Amino acid sequence: MEKRAPKKQSQNRQKTLKKILDAAERTFAQHGYTGASFSMIARAADIPKSNILYYFPNKESLYRTVVEDIFSVWVHAADSIEEDTCPRAALASYIDLKMELARSRPFGSKVWANEVIQGAPVLQDYLVTELRDWTETRIKVINTWIEKGKMRPVNARNLLYMIWATTQHYADFSHQIEKLNNNKPMSSAQWEEAKVAVKAIILDGVLTADPAPPPSNDT
Repeated sequence: MEKRAPKKQSQNRQKTLKKILDAAERTFAQHGYTGASFSMIARAADIPKSNILYYFPNKESLYRTVVEDIFSVWVHAADSIEEDTCPRAALASYIDLKMELARSRPFGSKVWANEVIQGAPVLQDYLVTELRDWTETRIKVINTWIEKGKMRPVNARNLLYMIWATTQHYADFSHQIEKLNNNKPMSSAQWEEAKVAVKAIILDGVLTADPAPPPSNDT
């Protein structure tokens, strides 16, 4: 029993922390960094404000944790973009995952967008270090694909911007999309259709034609 107690306490802490981060992500997306407060986040998480203060001493530390988590998820979505992978498969996987994150984590995308639109008042240092360094590594991979003739000679940075803008549009402008969809959220079928369309438009524009299969020896 004594060994089980610490494990249960750890699980309870993880559940509480997840509730805080989920509520904070939603609240920051809806009200911005300045407009959000610990009281609002506590109400959204349905926990006492003191529980939040136990984990985070101030709003900035909580905000940074939320944004770092969003960035971490986005970084892992691009794990497929490596020099030794097939560009079509790698970029298709990246677009699929970014679209799925727009569907499952729309508030996270909105938090990021709001921060950048405001000139990154809280996370300027994060943008010029973590994001810049990560972006440069992806650009290097794409340029290597281009040098090997696996992609058309496009600007790698602009390609990444296009993927980000297109996929995150489905999260950042979800209200507009819903209004244009007869006031209904996109269905699962519509999401799948959107993924196919986005991949076709972007990938067919930047990738070289797949090599023709070798001639058959059956004839």
